[in-house]
Amino acid sequence: MPHCGTCLAGALPSSRHKASSRSGTAHGPAQRKESPVSAARKRVAVVGVGTMGSQAAWRLAGRGAEVVGYDRFAPGHDRSAAGGETRVFRSVQTHDGRYVPLVRHADALWKQLQAETGRELRRLTGALVMGPADDPEMRTVMDGIAEHGLGHEVIDAEAMKERFPQFRVDDGDLVVLDAHAGFVRPELTVQTAARRAEELGARIRRYTPVREVIPVAGGGVEIRTDTDTERFDAAVVTPGPWVGDLLPDLPWEVNICRAISAWFMPHEDRPADAERPAFIRCGDLSFYGIPSPDGLTVKLGLPQPHHKPVADPNRLDRTVAPEELESFTTAVRRHLPGLNPDPVRLSVFMEGYTDSTRPLVGPLPGCDDIVLLAGFSGQGFKMSPAMGDIAADLALDGHTSQPIDFITTHGRTAA
Repeated sequence: MPHCGTCLAGALPSSRHKASSRSGTAHGPAQRKESPVSAARKRVAVVGVGTMGSQAAWRLAGRGAEVVGYDRFAPGHDRSAAGGETRVFRSVQTHDGRYVPLVRHADALWKQLQAETGRELRRLTGALVMGPADDPEMRTVMDGIAEHGLGHEVIDAEAMKERFPQFRVDDGDLVVLDAHAGFVRPELTVQTAARRAEELGARIRRYTPVREVIPVAGGGVEIRTDTDTERFDAAVVTPGPWVGDLLPDLPWEVNICRAISAWFMPHEDRPADAERPAFIRCGDLSFYGIPSPDGLTVKLGLPQPHHKPVADPNRLDRTVAPEELESFTTAVRRHLPGLNPDPVRLSVFMEGYTDSTRPLVGPLPGCDDIVLLAGFSGQGFKMSPAMGDIAADLALDGHTSQPIDFITTHGRTAA
C-alpha cells in the first residue's frame, strides 16, 4: 500500500485550503445542491474501495468528479472489515451522542442508495439495547434519546418475557427498543456502492495495490502502483487495516485488531411473525447480535477487549481456537437461552481502533489534498454513507457542513 512519508515529514507547506470541521445542520441528500460543473474540474483518487471508499466513490461520482478507485483486491472482499453478512444499524448511540446527527445524515443516504440501485441494503427490524440501568453506556443512550428526540420504547421485564422470550435480562436491567434500527448487509453494500459509482462514471482498478501516495508541490497528488503513476487533484484514502502500511508516519496510532463473528442456531424455529430485532448488550458482559436475514441463525460479536492484536494485516490468522469461544458461550448461556451455545460458523475480520475510539476523518497534516478516513473502531459501517459524503465535501470543497469537530484530523493531537 502507499507511503506518504514525504507528506507527514512536513516537507511541503500546508496547502491551499484548510478542511473546516465547523458544525452545521445535517442536510439530507435531497436537500443538497450538487455542483457537477465545478466538481468535474477535479480528478479524485479513492485508495481502498471498501466500507468507506465505495461510499466516497459513489458520492464523488454523483457530484460529477472524475473518480478512479484503487483496491488491492476487489470491492466486497472478505479480507478486511466489511464482512460477516450483517452489521447493526442503530439510531441510539452507546459511546457518544455526538454521532447521532451523522447517523441521521447516513440514514438519508442509505435511503438514496437503495432508491438509486433497487437493492435492499438495509432492513429496519428495530434494535434492543440493554444493560444495567446505571451503566455509563446506557446513560449515554438515554441522554442521546432525550437530546435528539429519538423514537424509542422502554420495555419492562414482563413485556420482555412476552415479546422477546429469546432474551434473558438481569434484575436492574434497562431495555430500550430503538425504533429506527436494524441491520445492513456489508458485502452487498460495498459492491452496490462501487457499482453505482461506476455507473456514474467512476473507474475502479481492481487488484491494483497502491504503493505510494505522493503530494505534489503546488497542489495535487500522485498515485503510484506497480505499473504506473497517475496525477490527481485530491485523494481520499480509506486504508482500513492497512493504514500502517499505507501511512507508516501517521502521527496518530491506529491499532489493528482481529475480530471474531460467530453464528448460533436456535433450539427451535420461532413463529414467522415473531419480532427479531438486532441487539446490543452493555455492562460487564458486552456483546451484540443480529438474526440472519433468513432467520436460521443468530450472529454474535464481542467488543474490542476480546480482540487480539494483528501484527501484519497481510497475514491474518483466521483459525479460531476453542478458548476464544468461551466468552461467546458465556453470553449465550446467560442471556440467550434459545440458542445452542455451540456455534455453527465462525469468521475472522480486522478492525482499526484509535485510543479514543474516535475515527480519524479529514486532511493529513500538511497535505490538505489527501483526505483520510481511518480507525472507526468497529462503529463505522452504519455511518459509512455519511463518511463518504463528508470525504467528497473535503476533497472537492475543502470543508463540510457536517458536525465532525470531535472526529476531525484538523488540529488533532491525540488519537
